[in-house]
Amino acid sequence: MIRILLAEDDESMRVYLARALERTGYGVEAVDNGLAAIPLLEKDEFDLLLTDIVMPGMDGIELAQEAAKIAPKMRVMFITGFAAVALKNNKTPANAKVLSKPFHLRDLVLEVDRMFEVGDASGL
Repeated sequence: MIRILLAEDDESMRVYLARALERTGYGVEAVDNGLAAIPLLEKDEFDLLLTDIVMPGMDGIELAQEAAKIAPKMRVMFITGFAAVALKNNKTPANAKVLSKPFHLRDLVLEVDRMFEVGDASGL
């Protein structure tokens, strides 16, 4: 099973995304900020870091940079209402994807499926 670490500070968005991804067969561990994600990255293996960019404490870009040190093979996808921030100063990992809010859940699931070359089993 593909495992996703979701870091999203908006509780309703976090619950909504986690449920949608779990319904399509992904294993999801969800946290409310970047700092909470680090211990999970250190003790478990994840295939994808799905993170908001703008979060208190440690933002998504900082989290992705730390995650690259801990788990260099893990893929990264940013979800944000501030896509321009993600592209600024080349601070994002080279293989990271950016999905701009608002987006339909189908778009998110399709992007994750594409990252892992999974057929469209989403049913969304």
